[in-house]
Amino acid sequence: MPPFDLPEGDPFGPHNLPYGVFSLPGSTERTVGVRLGDHVLDAGAAARALGSPHVGLLAAPTLDPLLAAGRTTWSQVRRALTEWVTEPAHRSTVEPLLHPLSGVTLHLPFQVADYVDFYSSEHHARNAGAIFRPDAGDTLLPNWKHLPIGYHGRAGTVVVSGTDVVRPSGQRKAPADPAPVFGPSVRLDIEAEVGFVVGVPSRQGDPVALTDFREHVFGLCLLNDWSARDLQAWEYVPLGPFLAKSFATSVSAWITPLEALEDARVAPPERTHPLLPYLDDASTEPAGYDLRISVALNGRVISEPPFAGMYWTAAQQLAHLTVNGASLRTGDLYGSGTVSGPEPHERGSLLELTWNGRDPLELPDGKRTFLEDDDVVTLSAWAPGPGGARVGLGEVSGRVVPGRADG
Repeated sequence: MPPFDLPEGDPFGPHNLPYGVFSLPGSTERTVGVRLGDHVLDAGAAARALGSPHVGLLAAPTLDPLLAAGRTTWSQVRRALTEWVTEPAHRSTVEPLLHPLSGVTLHLPFQVADYVDFYSSEHHARNAGAIFRPDAGDTLLPNWKHLPIGYHGRAGTVVVSGTDVVRPSGQRKAPADPAPVFGPSVRLDIEAEVGFVVGVPSRQGDPVALTDFREHVFGLCLLNDWSARDLQAWEYVPLGPFLAKSFATSVSAWITPLEALEDARVAPPERTHPLLPYLDDASTEPAGYDLRISVALNGRVISEPPFAGMYWTAAQQLAHLTVNGASLRTGDLYGSGTVSGPEPHERGSLLELTWNGRDPLELPDGKRTFLEDDDVVTLSAWAPGPGGARVGLGEVSGRVVPGRADG
């Protein structure tokens, strides 16, 4: 099908236009691309051909210059791209610059500066609490309703969709074991998340207010924060995640700009505890997003977590991340934390779906409690768009491959 003749309702139509970075066969040169249907537009080449003042941003080998340019420029570039792919006058110029997705290589679209992971789904937090603290009167810890819980992760192991994930090794110790042992994780898990990409930096010492969220955050993507539950159970007390999380975090090759998601903005769940002023969003614009996520294991959908129910919003996460004066850098990435809903089929991790291995999933290729070698996990999602359209989010997929058994 010609690239401009999209099927009706295509979730990657001109109303979407997510950004990525690609290279052509036989070339090592990377450039910014914009997705249209099942094609990718060479945005830099289009900018040159049409005399755009934004050539320097769109002809770059990463999204970093565009991310740093700020909200006014983001809007200008998006308006120009929309015109290029919709105005008949530009068709003869633009059409040769559209390449089939199947014929290009997609790359990590930006240089990840810092990585932070949050824990912002009440349903996930309550499930985890019920699994690990079954006798607790309240499965939420006392601080959970007062601040977005998070930890600083490892930016250097964030990888683009399609990258194999090597099964991590480390120490593990079951409660009945006399001593820890070393070896590959036997309880490898996923965490279905949404990642937010920072564009405009901030100065150290200057917190970012709730209302400035969209001045700093460029867009979002799907994110899978792979987790080794057996390593995590042994190492996380008292300091939290370390080797169980740092081996790999997968992100989509496509970053959806926040401007494409205006129709998906929703109010977060009702607040049940008073919030301190820097987190109080009672009078701010809605900062939740109605994203419908699907989790597939070896092609079979096993979960459909709803992002609209996340208790803490991305704006609150950013405000909390910086309230102590921590600075933002272009390319900072922060994850929402596992997205889970109230129903069993809406849980965003195998930990919850199998209730820590007690209730195996029945799949066509056998039962699963946690991931086996050669398993492929794929996250996909869509959001409500203008006029009843859907806005597709670029999928994130990864295959588990065997790791080393020795230390």
